[in-house]
Amino acid sequence: MVTKTQKKQAKKEIVANVESLETRIAFLEDGRLEDFFVERKSEERIVGSIFKGRIQNLEDGLQAAFVDIGLKKNAFIHYWDMIPEDAARLEAEEVGSSSGRSARKKKFQPGEMQKRFPIGTEIIVQVSKAAISTKGPRVTANLSIAGRYLVMMPGSRLKGVSRKISGEKERSRLKKILGRMSTPEDLGFIIRTAGEGARKTAFARDLRGLLDCWEQIDTGIQKKKTPCQLYQEPDLLERLVRDSLIEDIDRIVIDHEEEAERVRKAISRIARNAQRNIKVYDGTTPIFEHFDIERQLNNAFRRKVWLPGGGYLVFDETEALVAIDINTGRHKGGNSQEESILEVNLEAAEEIARQLRLRNVGGLVVIDFIDMKQRKNRQAVYRRLREGVRIDKARTNLLQISDLGLLEMTRQRAKESISSAAYVDCPYCKGRGTVKSALSMSVELQRHIHEVLRKLIAENKELSTRITVHPIVMERLRRTDETLLVELEEKYGGHMAFVSDGHLHVEEFVISNPETHETYYSNIDQGRVHLQLD
Repeated sequence: MVTKTQKKQAKKEIVANVESLETRIAFLEDGRLEDFFVERKSEERIVGSIFKGRIQNLEDGLQAAFVDIGLKKNAFIHYWDMIPEDAARLEAEEVGSSSGRSARKKKFQPGEMQKRFPIGTEIIVQVSKAAISTKGPRVTANLSIAGRYLVMMPGSRLKGVSRKISGEKERSRLKKILGRMSTPEDLGFIIRTAGEGARKTAFARDLRGLLDCWEQIDTGIQKKKTPCQLYQEPDLLERLVRDSLIEDIDRIVIDHEEEAERVRKAISRIARNAQRNIKVYDGTTPIFEHFDIERQLNNAFRRKVWLPGGGYLVFDETEALVAIDINTGRHKGGNSQEESILEVNLEAAEEIARQLRLRNVGGLVVIDFIDMKQRKNRQAVYRRLREGVRIDKARTNLLQISDLGLLEMTRQRAKESISSAAYVDCPYCKGRGTVKSALSMSVELQRHIHEVLRKLIAENKELSTRITVHPIVMERLRRTDETLLVELEEKYGGHMAFVSDGHLHVEEFVISNPETHETYYSNIDQGRVHLQLD
């Protein structure tokens, strides 16, 4: 057992917090948070899952089809992903490549796919990207099921070794092992990076598990009604055991006895010696606080992230892209301005690579580095960032830093970022992060008072109005704009009574008749959240 008095001494640790609603896993190196994953029980594990679906419609203009797989939204599939190709499969499995290059995408002529896949055709697909915002999930017919050492690809004859295993002697050994394995002709296999140095028996055991899995999927294809789910990816803890290099981890600490035992059993099948590294945490302090992870998470997910040397990053996540701005802040160092800027940018490049993993940021990322005059300095920062994303499991593609100091990059997006999943737009400001100032509201209010009074004159009605505003706006009217309002009252010869109402949103006001309560103008939005002021 891990007691409260024990300090984290291991160089590499995995800390798992298992709760009734979610599971969180943190990867630490010398106590520093390097990677973070979260999975909620209420969320479907859809990425990697395999479905039997039915084609609903084909869009030649988009070069894509929409498939009913039994979810709320139809899945989206590119035409070129509907016909499995070994080259595309190999490219998809080489997740370690950061080149960003993809297999050549064939363009199909209008009506061509309609002949091959008429509407209503059944198709077996795998989810490659979860539904995000208003978009449905993205799927592919290039199926792949990962084991510990092997990736199985139904419908393929490809047999290969991951390019991340570079030693020719080891590659030759692994190819021989793969060639001697008895596998069905319609199943392809790639040896994963974890297979480097593994024994023949380990591959045989992994193969048996994958074949059993495929047998269940194949039975579902034959017997289940369309649409249906045929296979679901394991949960977060099981994927941890499957995809991590467990042998390199010094300690795995879990705060749940039953889940720890489940992990022990899973690890016993692949690395028996690693079982002793699994510990159960039973301290009174929450496990993420005990290992100082909670504080690091809070710091990591702020909009402003401080760098060790005093500079800082500013993250802004939008629908189209993620913008990252670098500032010198309190940085003091370097013998010249250029040297100081280089130091901040190098620190920023290293931290950005870490932040992209922690936040699970995907899609287009634009980084605004501090301008550097010397090209060699821009190259040094580019190399530092490229080195930092090399350990990222998500595919990345980096462009060179421009003369303006901007670096554009993409990162594979399989599901929503952690911030998008954990936060919702502020109901008060509706996600803007700002509300109109008291000055802006005073200008808008006076504009509408003019409008209302002119209409009352045109209709020969009494020029008596009651104006209800938020207390913050009322303070502005009373202290700063009182003279203007008196002049307005004298101009039209009417009478205006102002009332403060803390139940209103700061951007709302009502102009009404004080006696009949007839509303002359109101901008109240029923969808807004109204905060009561004390």
